[in-house]
Amino acid sequence: MNIKTMEGLVGSNINMELLNTPFRVYKEARRKEDTATMERAMGYVVECSDKAQEYKEETKKGMQEDAETAKEKEKLELEKAIQKRKEEQENLEETIEENKNEDINTDMIEVSEEGKALLQENSIVNNTNSNSIGSDCSVFSKTTGDKPFAIYTRNGTVNKSEQNINISISI
Repeated sequence: MNIKTMEGLVGSNINMELLNTPFRVYKEARRKEDTATMERAMGYVVECSDKAQEYKEETKKGMQEDAETAKEKEKLELEKAIQKRKEEQENLEETIEENKNEDINTDMIEVSEEGKALLQENSIVNNTNSNSIGSDCSVFSKTTGDKPFAIYTRNGTVNKSEQNINISISI
């Protein structure tokens, strides 16, 4: 809250309370039919009323200043938010560009518990080479004389490769 607003509210309130005393004197003088005291008391009432009105105007000015300050603050916060969004967008674009430039394309797979069990069984039966990936999973690679492994491109076509291929899967 602005200082002018607080001063205006307090000053207006005090002058409205002070207005009660001369007004009470006016009523008492009217009952006694004392016109001189009535005029003097009404002078004080008008004076207190005028001061309360001045403080009211000061309160309005203070509230306008508060509104302007709030608008400026909101504008600055909006500019900061816009700048932050631009930076995030630039970072995202850089990340996308880096990902486009990478030669290595990786795919993630998840092996179920049943699949892990089958892999373990095949390793015992076929005595294939195993590469340990983690404590929970092993990956086996082997080549067969009948059917060579095939690597597929993004278009879905087969990329012909050598017979002896070592396959490793990262999970």
